[in-house]
Amino acid sequence: MQGLRTASRILTIIGALNWGLVGLFNWNLVEAIFGGSATMPSMVSRIIYTIVGIAGLYLLLTPGTVSEPARAGE
Repeated sequence: MQGLRTASRILTIIGALNWGLVGLFNWNLVEAIFGGSATMPSMVSRIIYTIVGIAGLYLLLTPGTVSEPARAGE
């Protein structure tokens, strides 16, 4: 479970940084790397958005995963 928690945290941070870039500079890093546009994202971009969304939901719905530090041996 530790690996899933770590991966979810990393993906959520990446998603937050991407939204920050969109908000500040109107520039979408995911679309710049994987193609597509705001009106028609590429299939790869949609998959990435979905994975990041699932990671965020996992952190939201799993008690203690956001605020609790990782413990050794989990």
